[in-house]
Amino acid sequence: MASASADVQAFSSQMLAEKTLMTRDDALDRLRHIARERAFGRHVGSDRLIQAGLDALIAGVESPSLAMLAGLLRSEEPEAPALFDQVLEELGLLFHPPSDPRAAKWAMAYWIAGQIADGSLDPAVGTHLIWADIAYDLGYPEELEPLVHCAHNLEGWEKSWGVSFEELSREAIEAAKQFSNKRPTAQN
Repeated sequence: MASASADVQAFSSQMLAEKTLMTRDDALDRLRHIARERAFGRHVGSDRLIQAGLDALIAGVESPSLAMLAGLLRSEEPEAPALFDQVLEELGLLFHPPSDPRAAKWAMAYWIAGQIADGSLDPAVGTHLIWADIAYDLGYPEELEPLVHCAHNLEGWEKSWGVSFEELSREAIEAAKQFSNKRPTAQN
């Protein structure tokens, strides 16, 4: 019985340590990421906003509104988006996509491709977003064709094709890297 209790305590300590290993830079990166998601029109639930605030607070990020965001109760969740924006403003992390809708779609394509290339976004998910949310709206431009092709391959993949899903994923990562490298310098 004492052994089981010690195992539970060790497991709990390990989980707590893993959960608190986020650095200040990691927390700021997460806030930046969520800021872009929201700016590009992706839905981010209040629970994620509050958790990002809590993680940032624990990681040592300081902002006048951060503790208020991190401490919101479930009944106060509707306040999270405004408080999150206030935190971003205080930290200088607000992101505004280009006002031109086409330019905003291109900026989103480069952002998503960058995440595929750096491994922070699953290639199947990312290429699907580019195909469904961006390429269609831009009239399927030639520059996005390799990523759209990867999205089709990953979505329709079957074992009988003679190529592994992992190989198709690697091709998508390479296509994302190539697309990202062609980004005009004015958009970096």
